[in-house]
Amino acid sequence: MIRPQFSDTLARVAGDWTDARSADAAIENLVFLLDSADPDEQDALVTLAARIRDHHCGQRMVVRGLVEFSSCCVNTCRYCGLNRNNPKAERFRLTPDDILESARLVHEAGIRTIVLQSGEESRDARELADVINKIKSTYDMAITLSVGERSHADYALWKEAGADRYLLRIESVDADVYRSLHVGRELETRLACLETLRELGYQVGSGVMVGVPGQTTHHLARDIRFLASREFDMIGVGPFIPHPDTPFRDEKAGGVGLTLRMLALLRIVTRNAWLPATTALGSMDRDYRIDALKAGANVLMPNFSPVEVKKKYEIYPGKRCITERTGACALCTEGIARAGGLEIDWSRADSLKMAVRL
Repeated sequence: MIRPQFSDTLARVAGDWTDARSADAAIENLVFLLDSADPDEQDALVTLAARIRDHHCGQRMVVRGLVEFSSCCVNTCRYCGLNRNNPKAERFRLTPDDILESARLVHEAGIRTIVLQSGEESRDARELADVINKIKSTYDMAITLSVGERSHADYALWKEAGADRYLLRIESVDADVYRSLHVGRELETRLACLETLRELGYQVGSGVMVGVPGQTTHHLARDIRFLASREFDMIGVGPFIPHPDTPFRDEKAGGVGLTLRMLALLRIVTRNAWLPATTALGSMDRDYRIDALKAGANVLMPNFSPVEVKKKYEIYPGKRCITERTGACALCTEGIARAGGLEIDWSRADSLKMAVRL
């Protein structure tokens, strides 16, 4: 049975999540909804999120082709299997020709957005710029980058070469939580990078992990407030999955229910952001990506990395779809969309927030 307080709070947040007596009251409303694990109340939450998604974005799921082109990383993040202190990590770096071949396969699959992702490596920015330029001049595709913190000059070079979008997850807007996840990295630097990307004209995405050590629902509520207030074009949310070769090896994984509630609330307060059904949600005890679509997500990113390197890009263990041939995941996307109650959209699907900003 749904409590009247839950219904009233959900209606208040859906009407205007900032319309509270104070910022603290707005946060408490979000915490109250995040903390509710009652099945009936969670059903009400995700049902509303899906309805808001359909109204503001259309009843569709867009597809992006993911290419993980390097597992090399200079960082020592405590949760990530790619961290430089992990001697068991299998390192690879695709050549420009390898990346271009993956881009060809993405285009042949009918997908019009490619996502180029890597660890935070020291590859020369000009090499990646050349790859971006060649993809742009050969194929009618939007290009999304996800390669971490770089200089203003690098971001500008890639934008000039033809990159359209950039994904840089904030992970947490609480400085202490952020510092607990990363060694030698500060929240202020991440925030500055996000500002630079916006100033340069990128469509900008960010996001958080749910269930990392030391995180509370108050932290997550403040993350929601930050992500909504910055009007990010894309927001990724996935559960924390402990990697056996990291300092967080013995920590508990993030909860699926809480992750889905977080996703649903982000849909309710951001309205028209692109929200992926993340691979992490597909890599738990079962595939929860369809549940994510039913909770307001509307993006799927099948993996087009060469099959021989897929298993080496191991941020967390148990990653889904690492043994299939390159691009095979794209074949099941229509079924996933239908199961989530959505039509599939193969277009580049640019930001729905751009027109508002312009």
